[in-house]
Amino acid sequence: MHPGSRVSEVFLCRVPVDFRKQIDGLAALVENELAMSPFADAVYVFINRYRTKMKILYWHRNGFCLWQKRLEKQRFAWPQTQEAATVSLTLQELEWLLEGFDFWANKPHKTLIYQSVT
Repeated sequence: MHPGSRVSEVFLCRVPVDFRKQIDGLAALVENELAMSPFADAVYVFINRYRTKMKILYWHRNGFCLWQKRLEKQRFAWPQTQEAATVSLTLQELEWLLEGFDFWANKPHKTLIYQSVT
């Protein structure tokens, strides 16, 4: 992101998008389909169908910025089972996502239910 940009929230658009969309198309998607303001102090993160490319859109002072990362091998982790159109992350979690961590695959220990001690 641009040094000095204020980011208070990170939103992942859960559904893959057509990566031919550029700034105008993604800003319209944020406004019309996600019902959010593309001018907020937030970044909006999009993924392609194969999960090999990621685009990040945000507003900085007087214009939009579009950042893209393409993986040469492997895929980005992405939430699959959420019902909402977006998933909220922290900036730290976005950095982990860009580094390849999959925090949706982390599962707690299985719950054990016993009826008796003996």
